[in-house]
Parts: sequence; C-alpha cells; structure tokens
Amino acid sequence: MLGSPISHSQSPALHQAAYDRLGLPWQYTAIEMQGGGLRAFIDGLDPAWRGLSLTMPLKQHVLPLLDDIDPIAGLAGAANTVLFDGEARRGFNTDVGGIVRTLQESGVPDVSRGLLLGGGATAASALIALSQLGASEVRVLVRRPGAAAALVELGRRLGILVDEGTVDELTVADGFDIVVSTVPGGADLGVEASARLISAAALLDVAYDPWPTPLAARWLEAGGNVVHGLGMLLHQALLQVRVFVNGDPNAQLDDEATVLAAMREALR
Repeated sequence: MLGSPISHSQSPALHQAAYDRLGLPWQYTAIEMQGGGLRAFIDGLDPAWRGLSLTMPLKQHVLPLLDDIDPIAGLAGAANTVLFDGEARRGFNTDVGGIVRTLQESGVPDVSRGLLLGGGATAASALIALSQLGASEVRVLVRRPGAAAALVELGRRLGILVDEGTVDELTVADGFDIVVSTVPGGADLGVEASARLISAAALLDVAYDPWPTPLAARWLEAGGNVVHGLGMLLHQALLQVRVFVNGDPNAQLDDEATVLAAMREALR
C-alpha cells in the first residue's frame, strides 16, 4: 500500500488476513510515498512483487506508468490497484466495486438521485458506483466553483445528469436518497446538513479515520442512516485480493465467504 498519509491505513491487516486464510506466504505492508517518488519506486521493484495498492495522492499519478488499465479505471481516471503480470503493469479500480458492494450490503440496493460531496479521484469512483446502482441524476457539491467540471463530463459519458453546486447547499438540500462524502475524514465542511436530507437519505462517508467524521456525527446524532467508510475499504480490498490472486476483480476466490469473514474480523 503506497500513499500519504498512510500510517492510519487498515489495508495491511485486511490483506494479510486474506492471504493467511488462503494459505499464501505473501506479505503486504504500507509505505509512505508522494507522487514524485512513484516512478523510481516501481521501476526498482524485483520479480518477487505481485502488485500494489494505491491511495491518495497516487491514483492518478500511476496511470502513465501502466501498460494497460481496466475500463473502470479508464472511466474514473484513477487506478488504486496495480498487478505485475509478467512484464506488464496492469491497472484496476476497485473503489467503484467497493462502494457498490458496501451500499448493497447496507440495505441500499439501488438509488435514484444522489448527492456527492467532493470533486477528486474518489468522487469519480463514487459517481460511477452511483450510476451502476441506477442513479439518473447526481448533484456534486464542492467548495470551489468549477471544481466538479470533470465529474459533469464523466456524467455525460455515463449517460446520467450531473450538475454542480457548492457545499453551502447542504443546509437546504432535499430530494436525494443517497449522500456520498469523499472529503478527507477530519475535514469540517463548515455547514450543517438539512434535517430533511438526513431523514430521507443514507450517508456513505468513505473516510474512516477519524470516525465519526463531522458529517457522519451529525447524521448519527439526528438518527440518520450512516454507512461506515470501513465497508468500502473492506470490499475494495477483497476485489484487490481477487486481482492479486486470480488476475481479475470479477473472479471469485476459493471459499471467498470465509476469506471475507477473516478480513472483516481484522478490522479494528
């Protein structure tokens, strides 16, 4: 796992639990890294390396270093997984599947109209996930006007209506059935979500450290439905394990249910 900051990551525990359960003598660790060091690091790896997981700020930095990327990573413009397949470096995006799977597991099997907070790489993955769950319209709230332009264009490619607003709209937002926050965990948006929004919409906050985030705390205090960010982490990690073991995020593991249970147990 490469990224910055990285000390809080629970990915090493998740992955190690999976490989131990599968009986594989693999090691998985976290390495602090900024974008400027990524090329030299990857170029210096020996054949013992099977792959990499990537978090902020590397999901976009890695794209020029790959030989091919899967369609989801291409759509999102971000890869969080690299598989070393012989001489080839293959990129994947398992964040999308992680969001879809955790929402479905949490009782949100489909959505109609979504509200998305943030405009970065994870927001693009969240937008694709909402599209896969059936959303026909998504409003993106950002701090800086124009910051969601790439997501509006992505919406056109996905065939759904995406428009932009500012985070101040949270105070009056209504008519959404899901809210997905992709802002950093410790960030305070400086505005309170409307009571009508909290009562009507589930909140998935992809951040999990610190928990609860200011936004999730507001939802919980008001008795709203909150989906913990650890769910996304768990399910995207399972899809990464599929990539590293089977070379395909869609190829299930042997006895996958027990592997997932071991990974879930490893969460703290």
